[in-house]
Amino acid sequence: MGKDKSAFSRRDFMKVSAKFGMTSSLIAAGAVGAGASLSSLANAAEATQKKRYTVAPKFQLKFGASGFNEKNLDIQKSGQLFFARDLEERTNGAIRVEFIGSNQICGQTNCVKKTQQGIVDIYSASTQNSAGGAPYLNVLDYAYMFPSRAAQFHFFYSNKSETLLREPLRQRHNIQFLFTHCELRGIQLGLKWKDKPLVTSIDQLAGTKNRVTGTQLGRIAMELMNLNPVPIAWEETLDGLKQGLIDGAETWMGAVAYAGMSPVVSQCVDLKFFCGTEHTAMSLPVFEKLGSDLQDDVMESAYLAQIFTQGMNEAALIDVVGATNPPKPGTIFANNNTRVATLSDAELRKAEEMCSPEFNPKPWEKWRDRLNKWSGGHDTYQEIYDIAREIPKDTDVVNVQPQRWWMS
Repeated sequence: MGKDKSAFSRRDFMKVSAKFGMTSSLIAAGAVGAGASLSSLANAAEATQKKRYTVAPKFQLKFGASGFNEKNLDIQKSGQLFFARDLEERTNGAIRVEFIGSNQICGQTNCVKKTQQGIVDIYSASTQNSAGGAPYLNVLDYAYMFPSRAAQFHFFYSNKSETLLREPLRQRHNIQFLFTHCELRGIQLGLKWKDKPLVTSIDQLAGTKNRVTGTQLGRIAMELMNLNPVPIAWEETLDGLKQGLIDGAETWMGAVAYAGMSPVVSQCVDLKFFCGTEHTAMSLPVFEKLGSDLQDDVMESAYLAQIFTQGMNEAALIDVVGATNPPKPGTIFANNNTRVATLSDAELRKAEEMCSPEFNPKPWEKWRDRLNKWSGGHDTYQEIYDIAREIPKDTDVVNVQPQRWWMS
């Protein structure tokens, strides 16, 4: 977690959570911050538990947060605990959230399915890993549709995202998309590349074998760039990189850091070729049962969680992860000698011309037609592409104007 480390161990944290509950302990850990003592955590967890249980909730919602816990949410600040805490406070305890992370109830590939089955009410996972259970999420994964992280946030804030993303998810998959973290995916090379020169060209990656997520569209892009996508479970990726079974993995830099992969990732090649979006969503039937006032509260908490993620994760990428060339001293990447390979605009353009629907449309036709039909007849690629370019390419993430996307 950068330079700061907690004064208590994971075992200590589990003892506190056994006494005061996992959700209260996680919320308390976020409140006391890095470097806090075990006693201060315990006191905060006790106070949090008492506050949360002052009134009986009208709705108790189970939040399956895949592999997230208090440690990795200090690295990738994707807003899940912020959302849970804000929602409880906003509703004065009418909604109580039971946060279950660390893959205890669901993982990256099945959290969406367990939400659809009614096992959990809210979930967090990447949209790419969730695409197996909600195929319309592939709509985010056209290659080079988003030129920057700022463009991603701009789209998710746009009320046009209701038509192009959220409404089809409600209709087809019974999912209420709430908010998301935003990064762009690259190729994270394993230890086989430790002593090789820093990658400067897409050509240097030709013929490598790389892990791919559950996204069908991401595989199209990788095949067109000769990156040989190999489906490997997220939980098995670290071992694959460590043992040299694969050259690399397509994911984003924050994920490398929070998943503890930095010791086995030697180079992060910043290809920026499609979305890395760790989203939080809710069962639509559960959302509809809440009634209009509590639905408004859920959306307002989701809006604030989106703003939290926009600012906090952007700072964490620089100050905690080290996703810069060179990484900032004391960051996770600097401490593990993980290098960041920043490609030139010309090289990124070369990659885009190899694989994007704009320059190479035929391989995308089948999925594009399918997604267009599911959307109700929109040209999904072109319309999202255009929204992503409503702001200048060099717009800083923190200068993207938040807006409540569900309001016109």
